[in-house]
Amino acid sequence: MLGREIDGLKLTFHLSGINNQNFLMRDEETGTYWQQINGVAVSGPLAGRVLKLIPSDELTFALWKTEQPNGTILKDVPTYASQYSPKDWDVKMKKARVVLSFPQPGVAQRDIMLGIQAFGASRAFPYETVLREKLVKDHIGPEPIILVVGPDNQSIRVFRTHADFYRTSETGQFFLMDATTGSKWNFQGCATEGKAVGSCLDPVYVIKDYWFDWRNYNPTTTVYTR
Repeated sequence: MLGREIDGLKLTFHLSGINNQNFLMRDEETGTYWQQINGVAVSGPLAGRVLKLIPSDELTFALWKTEQPNGTILKDVPTYASQYSPKDWDVKMKKARVVLSFPQPGVAQRDIMLGIQAFGASRAFPYETVLREKLVKDHIGPEPIILVVGPDNQSIRVFRTHADFYRTSETGQFFLMDATTGSKWNFQGCATEGKAVGSCLDPVYVIKDYWFDWRNYNPTTTVYTR
């Protein structure tokens, strides 16, 4: 997600066009055009400025509800319901033509990647690979990270950690354990039992994106392989 304010000015955005199959937004207040994927102003009075990134998770509704039982939901607007994308839009898009192509061994242009840009580097992790492995231990630049599949077997979070973790379950309940203290950690990255209780891992922002789009905006990205 992206913030709406620049220097105290709250902006109102509208979809203005498509650039390399990525949304272009235009704000009413200054007429500036902004790139959806990174919040960069590409044309207009505010060109070069960047909207504030607001880290967010992409979770299944059931998992989100267990974590945020009092959370509110943005409901559909009945007037525009017919204009919303169908539930299987991602299946159809998988076959859609791309305008950019970046050959990568073992990766199709529309493969979903988990893209991370942090610690002075960028790296892409094939979504399906992470789902299969459940727990991926890797690095972004010099920093060690883990990618963890949640108890719903669909949602994924990323944390920075120097500890050695493994994923396990007891009586069907998901948790992580670290090999150093034997503490149990939940999917929010916080210790719930053991010597580390009260500690939480640093979250790392991750975005789901098609390979061709991620590569276009992150030309120096590396790709996780197994």
